[in-house]
Amino acid sequence: MTGQKQEKPKGEAGTGEAPATTQLPPPSEEKLLPLIPACNWGNAFDIVVIGGGAAGIGVTASLLHRQPSLRIAIIEPSDKHYYQPAWTLVGGGAYDIAQTVRNMSDVIPPKAEWIQVAANGFDPDHNLVHLVDGRSIGYRQLIVCPGIRLAWEKIEGIQQTLGKNGVTSNYQFELAPYTWSLTQNLKRGKALFTQPPIPIKCAGAPHKPMYLSCDHWLRQGVLDNIEVEFNSAAAVLFSVADFVPSLMKYVQRYHAKLVFNSNLIKVDGPNRIATFEIKDSEGKVTLVEKPFDMLHVTPPQVAPDFLSNSLLADATGFCEVNPKTLQHTRYPNIFSLGDACSSPNTKTAAAARKQIVIVADNLLAAREGRKLPDIYDGYGGCPLTVEKGKVILAEFGFGGKLLPPFPFFDPTAPSRFAWLLKVKVFPWLYWNGMLKGREWLTRSTGVS
Repeated sequence: MTGQKQEKPKGEAGTGEAPATTQLPPPSEEKLLPLIPACNWGNAFDIVVIGGGAAGIGVTASLLHRQPSLRIAIIEPSDKHYYQPAWTLVGGGAYDIAQTVRNMSDVIPPKAEWIQVAANGFDPDHNLVHLVDGRSIGYRQLIVCPGIRLAWEKIEGIQQTLGKNGVTSNYQFELAPYTWSLTQNLKRGKALFTQPPIPIKCAGAPHKPMYLSCDHWLRQGVLDNIEVEFNSAAAVLFSVADFVPSLMKYVQRYHAKLVFNSNLIKVDGPNRIATFEIKDSEGKVTLVEKPFDMLHVTPPQVAPDFLSNSLLADATGFCEVNPKTLQHTRYPNIFSLGDACSSPNTKTAAAARKQIVIVADNLLAAREGRKLPDIYDGYGGCPLTVEKGKVILAEFGFGGKLLPPFPFFDPTAPSRFAWLLKVKVFPWLYWNGMLKGREWLTRSTGVS
């Protein structure tokens, strides 16, 4: 592929979170020049969006609200779209899993063209996206937002035991109900919860199943019979120090043991043994095997292969952007947002909600040769479900600066109001606001 690094022929656009599907023309019998397939589709699209997740659908809807005449294609292989932030609630028995999924065809903006094929690579020097079926699609501007990939292969043995032997993860649609089943059935024993090295989707998500499970066990009067342990590859409980005191009160309430610099590398499901690499203060690594009755795993996460192996990636594999404008640092007609971009914000749907406006405004300005008007402040939100009925609404930007949307309550304190937002309001806003291009409470505080 012209202008592209050697790339494995695997990887999908999107994480399955995205009017009728565009049916691609059959491959030509004769060998064509790279730009010909795009010309067969009425020349290059104005904008091609990689990924039909929260970022991809949201930014497409926002762009079409601004300029309905834009010809936009969304490249997304999945036929389902998921509201992933609710999976933690499902794992805590507070949400119906069926309410977290819809057909992709029902959420893609009607004026966009859905190409239901996975992307396989990029040729940014010729404005082409390559597809897994061997064809290419041309663009004038490109938005890269395929999400992040769950790298289960980095944990030996886990793929053979997920969903059984007490091993679960709220990071997968089909496993979140199993988390709740394990929580309900555990009356005594040892429960392990893990957090891998960053980057991961929502830095607080690994905590949430521990808090909700412990809250259930406390209410059922069995918590004293359960040994709870949180193993984190990080050196601290939470990256933004302002929220740590409130979280520590819950850690103490639930009698949970914290083990930092501890990374899960292997799971023996049948024998219920988890193996961790634990690093001491001098950097020495020790392998420690721990038995468990319940193991909630947050998987390691990486950029999709077709992105990390491409010319668009930075050294970490994510799409290289200016974190303030979300424009690619080397290809000015390319923007990126969501979990796949290199901006150092926390990777959450809440962050994508703000980034959508930044990208929509800046991309159209670049299209017209104007100065980019919007600056991203690094906003990310992570509602920490510390018990059933209370949430710490952690919202912050670059450098850990607190960015609470409501001035009338302490953002570091657990709140029933924040629980209502998490369980009732945010899902409604997601389906009826964010995915429809309605930009409520989305203005960045960033200044140029």
